[in-house]
Amino acid sequence: MRFFIILILVLSCGYASAHQWTPTYPKLKLSHVPGVYTTKMELFNGRKEIRYYSVGVFDKEWKKVKYVSSPSLIRVSHLDRKEVEIYIHKRDKSKAYYVCSKSKILNTVKDQSIVASRICSKIK
Repeated sequence: MRFFIILILVLSCGYASAHQWTPTYPKLKLSHVPGVYTTKMELFNGRKEIRYYSVGVFDKEWKKVKYVSSPSLIRVSHLDRKEVEIYIHKRDKSKAYYVCSKSKILNTVKDQSIVASRICSKIK
């Protein structure tokens, strides 16, 4: 009986869904452009109410590092995946520490309980 009560409590609790940003530890590799490094990240959207994500590159103190990504604002439908290429100049390679994705909430979404999420990967 106790098992069934615990099972009902566990199953009746809500769950939080977020997006996925992989790999967890990306490696920067020299790109086809001299002096520019690149990495590929994959974004998976597990949230129905979110369709847009932004990308950012930061140093250890969470200051922005210059980078290029095409596009910087990414549209990903619910349960879809999108591969994102990020390019960093060799002078900024030593500063780059985190590559992050952040969900963007549109003004048309009126649900007050919705929360933006940011997921970061640490560059090896």
